[in-house]
Amino acid sequence: MTDGYDGGAPDGFDAAHLALRELVLAATVRIHRPGAGYAHDEPGGFLGSGFFVAPNWVLTCAHVVHEGEGGEVTVVYRTSPYEEPRAVPARVAVTVPEYAGGPVAGGWPAPDLALVRLREPAEHACVYVSERPAVHVGGRRVFYAGWTAARGRLEILDGSLSVQGTISAWSSEEQVRLGQNDLPPGVSGGPVVDPVRGEVVGVLKSRADHGAGGTCIGVQQLRTLQAPPDAGRGAHGDPYQEVFHAHDRYHRDRQQPSGSPSPTWADVQGELGVRPGRTLSPHERSELLGRLADLPPPVSTRGLLDILGSLPDFRLPSATPAPRGWRDGLGALYEHARQDGALKLVLDYAMRILAVERPRKPGTVAAEQALWDWVKHAATGLDSGYRRGLAERRAELLGPRRGALDAHQGAGRTVLQKLEERAAEHPLVAPPGSFVLLMVLRRGWEPDRCDWSVSVGEPDGTTTRLHEAERAPLADLAAHVAAPLSEAFRRWDEPGRPATLYAALPHLLLDLPVEEWRLRPDGVPLGVERPVLVRCSDRDQLPDEDEPAFPGAWHPAAWDPYDDEDGERKDRWRRSHARQAQADVLDCDDGVRRPVPGVTALRGLAPHTVPVLCRLGDLRYDDDPASLGRILRSGHGVALWRHAAPPGPEAVCGEFHRGVKTVVDDGDGVAFLPDLVHGLRLDVRAGRTEAFWADGIALLYDDPHRPLPGTGDLLEAP
Repeated sequence: MTDGYDGGAPDGFDAAHLALRELVLAATVRIHRPGAGYAHDEPGGFLGSGFFVAPNWVLTCAHVVHEGEGGEVTVVYRTSPYEEPRAVPARVAVTVPEYAGGPVAGGWPAPDLALVRLREPAEHACVYVSERPAVHVGGRRVFYAGWTAARGRLEILDGSLSVQGTISAWSSEEQVRLGQNDLPPGVSGGPVVDPVRGEVVGVLKSRADHGAGGTCIGVQQLRTLQAPPDAGRGAHGDPYQEVFHAHDRYHRDRQQPSGSPSPTWADVQGELGVRPGRTLSPHERSELLGRLADLPPPVSTRGLLDILGSLPDFRLPSATPAPRGWRDGLGALYEHARQDGALKLVLDYAMRILAVERPRKPGTVAAEQALWDWVKHAATGLDSGYRRGLAERRAELLGPRRGALDAHQGAGRTVLQKLEERAAEHPLVAPPGSFVLLMVLRRGWEPDRCDWSVSVGEPDGTTTRLHEAERAPLADLAAHVAAPLSEAFRRWDEPGRPATLYAALPHLLLDLPVEEWRLRPDGVPLGVERPVLVRCSDRDQLPDEDEPAFPGAWHPAAWDPYDDEDGERKDRWRRSHARQAQADVLDCDDGVRRPVPGVTALRGLAPHTVPVLCRLGDLRYDDDPASLGRILRSGHGVALWRHAAPPGPEAVCGEFHRGVKTVVDDGDGVAFLPDLVHGLRLDVRAGRTEAFWADGIALLYDDPHRPLPGTGDLLEAP
């Protein structure tokens, strides 16, 4: 990296370090006052720098964001020099230390760190943050990056600094002194990178008052974040665990064969010759940390220290701050092993994590199995006695846990009892039977127009039509139906209980984002206002196994096996609601697009399967537009997908896969999905980053026991 800030790379930099530089710059952001909007290119509202540490999370200095208004800021980023900057509203989630007032004399108190949460989902790059227990730098120099307005215009810069020692060692005031380079104003909050190991080790805090250089804070000081008292055993609610679980899953998912042409942090670390812990390759470490991040975090720091203290040939670290997450424990193993048998130490650590008592849910069990699979693979080159010991320990764990999982899946409460309990706990949930129906039928001879109607549903399933119209342009359908829908909701909504909206759409338009429509310009999206569920309005036109439908095509289907009252469709619906559900992503395998199976294969899925489509908007195959129709044709009445545009080459979809598996597999059953999806939309609207994977989520919920009203009066031959 440059010794100044005039761009370019210094002499002697090899390709790996140049690639590392690109990764750092792609994740470095600038922070502005709130409401920057189109004025984000103006230096006037510029506050300082920061960098993405996890999807939708920025790490910076507390003194940088303090100048925002009420904790609100704007984050401006771009992932390459060829992209236009994007401004995203954000909010300060937490500062270290928690400090309500302004800076004190002499500057903001250390550690002077802040985590900023984006208010809306964004696709961006993230740095790799060191898991080591302190600021360990492989050499005597570090790299840095940041933004400045020193020349009257905003520009990103990078350079190198020498490590000159620490200030206030062994305390939360510890800072690393850096020198031999001028730091212009604005770079505070930017990343500090160890060029030998290729990982972020600190955050630029300040520049020297006299002379060159400044100080940085080690990223390990984030461990001093205070977890809320009600954070519980999960990552949600504890910003530290939430951020670093998302960080480790991000880097694990980036290693999947998704076809991205750009090198990852693990790729570059491998080119640098990094060997984490003397035994793991960077790719092996990314995989292990990602699998640990799928598990609930340690219940306490004391419990984690007990695990570390039980390991053979290991000195319990005394440095502060103490390890807090599974990744921190792994980092401690790098520094404190008494011999070079580090692989067995890592495997023993993983086995102790597997032995921790935790709630038995299908998603947790799957995460434990994935971690065990990693252990088995990593141990293949070790002696047979050690491998046998691992297998015996795993067998000891599985016995009682199988029974616990069976008890979870076979809980005595009926679905009806669970629904009654959920309704009592969440009064905003509309009771079954209270609904408004929007019926849309495509005109086969005018594919850009449709006929539609709005009805209200009675508790007994009967409907009363309020309004209908013909030949409405599809492009303006939202505006045409706004007034009739508003009237229907006024009639049917009760205080605290908004009526459910069923959008009955043609099978080639099932992806129409009805839940994103607004009834008035200043209103909230329909899917935030109330549950919005999708049904199929033209079941007689669903594609056959050998006759896929295409956009604009119309043909009557052959004999429909689900017209019979006791047919497969009703049987699958009944069985899917009778036991624990299981999500199956049909069109994406570790980020690689694949075609949706045909009707015969879909019909062979287990009755409790919920089909999921990850890349519905990525029309790579000719029959993609009819994929939801094939799912319906095969008897499935419940399916999930997302409306979001197909991910770009740098995007990963692991969080969406993980999210739907958690919601479906760990939930209380298919009957709760309408409530859960509505809750996810509320969380996305509220800016909860743990729910951003669900941005654009849609739910097909097509109950065969509630047939749609006849459509003959709407659809007539020209």
